[in-house]
Amino acid sequence: MLLLVLGTASPASAHAALRATDPEDGTILQRAPRTLTLTYTESVGLLTDSFRVYDPENHRLRTGPADHAPGRSDTVRVPLPKRMAKGTYVVAWRVVSADSHPVSGALTFSVGERTVTTATTPGETENRTTTSLYNIARYLAYLAVALLLGATAFLAYCRPPRRAPLRPLFRVGAAALLGSTLALLLLRGPYEEGTAPTLASLGRTLTTRPGELLLARLTLLLVAAIGALCLRRWGGAVPRPAALTAGTTLAVALALTWSAAEHASAGIQVPLAIASTTLHLLATAAWLGGLAALLLTLRAASVVPPRVVTRFSRLALASVIVLVLTGVYQSWRGLGSWQALTDTTYGRVLLAKLAAVVLLLAAAAWSRRWTARLAAVPAAKVLEPAGGPALPVPAVPDTGLPFRHLRRSVLAEAAVGVVVLVLTTLLTSTLPGRAAEEAATAETGIPAASVTTVPFTVGAGGHGKVQITFDPGRVGPNSVQAVVYGANGALAAVPELRITMTLPAQRLGPLDTEVADRGGYWATNSFDLPIPGTWTMKVTVRVSDLDQVTVSRTVRVAR
Repeated sequence: MLLLVLGTASPASAHAALRATDPEDGTILQRAPRTLTLTYTESVGLLTDSFRVYDPENHRLRTGPADHAPGRSDTVRVPLPKRMAKGTYVVAWRVVSADSHPVSGALTFSVGERTVTTATTPGETENRTTTSLYNIARYLAYLAVALLLGATAFLAYCRPPRRAPLRPLFRVGAAALLGSTLALLLLRGPYEEGTAPTLASLGRTLTTRPGELLLARLTLLLVAAIGALCLRRWGGAVPRPAALTAGTTLAVALALTWSAAEHASAGIQVPLAIASTTLHLLATAAWLGGLAALLLTLRAASVVPPRVVTRFSRLALASVIVLVLTGVYQSWRGLGSWQALTDTTYGRVLLAKLAAVVLLLAAAAWSRRWTARLAAVPAAKVLEPAGGPALPVPAVPDTGLPFRHLRRSVLAEAAVGVVVLVLTTLLTSTLPGRAAEEAATAETGIPAASVTTVPFTVGAGGHGKVQITFDPGRVGPNSVQAVVYGANGALAAVPELRITMTLPAQRLGPLDTEVADRGGYWATNSFDLPIPGTWTMKVTVRVSDLDQVTVSRTVRVAR
């Protein structure tokens, strides 16, 4: 149920974001441009149909093949036709960011004049079935690798007296990881292109970095399976140091197939970020996967040697230390500022994960308490009969109460651990706060404009929206532009549009922006926002002599 809910959630933002375009979004050009240029916050990969340009009559233009600018993997150029009629054009684009996530969007520009065009921006750029299946496969892959690596670490370090209870864990983990990896490989191409599941793009997927990493993961799983069979058959003949070295190497290589394909592979300090992410994933697996192994061990036996539990307690403590160190670094790298902790989706998901980790640590502390009590119980009582030497007489230790409480606390710890894994997976597909700030600031350091879309309903079923741009969207003088779209997504002409700003916290306003009709859009070149804060923007749209509506939205204004 949890996988289905998460898998059908709205697609998360990817790492790359559009930084600048030439021509700029919404501009009016005197002459038709020869080339469309888009610059992103990081390097991007191109698909077979990355860019679509529609004329004012909603006919798709024949453009030249898109390519990267010389020496600029973050900049893409699209040759445009020599002859372009006057009017407004719509550009829909879809590329793949360096951290393997597809990102899409649209922009408009006008030649000669802005027109009420029938060209519409595509509203849905994702295939929900493909996206849901791909997300479910990603969650399963994270869960499966945690189970496999954690159970292996538990078996190698904690040395439980019986291995039979752990066999189902290895089988389920291996099957889930194999199945999810194959699913990711088959769904990768449709996921990038936003199409229905198909095998048509498998060949192209195998030539991309995400596809190569998935193939490497399958190869490592095959090597691990062969190694496990060899250990089972000739385990006594293999030196323990050699087996541990081989297992550790395989675990690190397997974790690299995740860290080399996610956020760590793009942005600042890539080598250090990949190393940190790899350690973070290994520590997570050792703790949470080890919890699952410990839980099965506790449920399968009435009495477990205290040394097994105390060793896992030390393993979990070491994992927590690694998680804290790498987590702090990754949070700093992903956020970029304290403000991003509350102002971005990445920051809010990170806060949720931190809250879950605090609960996990509380459950772990409770488990350590009962572990200490269990370790303090003697394993045997020594009796000294009269006239003879002292003889050890086996006795059943009084471990019932600590043992039962330990089972419950470990179960609670494992349940919260699943939530932590889910939030971790969500973080890997969410636009980091640092990238969001980069997307909001051009290369010159000038803040990007603040854009707010306000839907409205007026009259007998009339629908539309107003796109309002404050440039630069900060304290001081601003230019204001507003474009009205009808129910079909095309530009719409209205007889009156009024936009006012009020700051309730300071009892300031309403301040009228005094936007004027500029022939298809409304604008003013001079409107002053005096102080920062959360402003209330009221938009009044009149579509006829009798029908008008006022809609409010909050807008945050920074210094």
